[in-house]
Amino acid sequence: MVRIFDEFFKQRKDYFSKKPKDMDLKLKESLKSVKNELDGHLEAINGNTSEIQTSYECMNEINDKLEKLAERMESAEIFLQKYSNFSAVEKSFDIKPLTKTEQHVFLIIYALEDEKGLVSYADIIKKTGLPGYVVSEYIARLVEKGIPLMKKYINNIPYIKLNPEFKRIQAKENILCIDSAQKELVNF
Repeated sequence: MVRIFDEFFKQRKDYFSKKPKDMDLKLKESLKSVKNELDGHLEAINGNTSEIQTSYECMNEINDKLEKLAERMESAEIFLQKYSNFSAVEKSFDIKPLTKTEQHVFLIIYALEDEKGLVSYADIIKKTGLPGYVVSEYIARLVEKGIPLMKKYINNIPYIKLNPEFKRIQAKENILCIDSAQKELVNF
């Protein structure tokens, strides 16, 4: 009788020891298939990332060249105005009235641009003491009201700058009607 039980348990042990191995193999094959598929997706993503980075660098180069071209055109206009009867047509800007806080943010951008050239959102946040999302909202409002801001990305950090023509007209004619008391609030 013991021999029957021994044989029964031996057969059972053999049966169960083989089955998990077969299942392990199937599981390993399935996991290997999933891993290969994920590796394929990773390669595709890396390829797309490289393409995006290359496109971004090309766009930055084009932006730099356009800025240089605009500066050269402005220099040529100034030269022609100075030494001939040439008169450049001034752009007219349709600007809606700004609130006091919008004027304050504008003046900070104006002054920081004179100081630094390009102004980051972090610079504006630091000078105004407003949270980042509020500064972003005010910048969007300035654009909606017709303030010509130019945005440029350097190392994925956004910088803004006023349109040079608009800045020149604002300095000459104060088209935003910013009073001197408001200008004095911006202490630099």
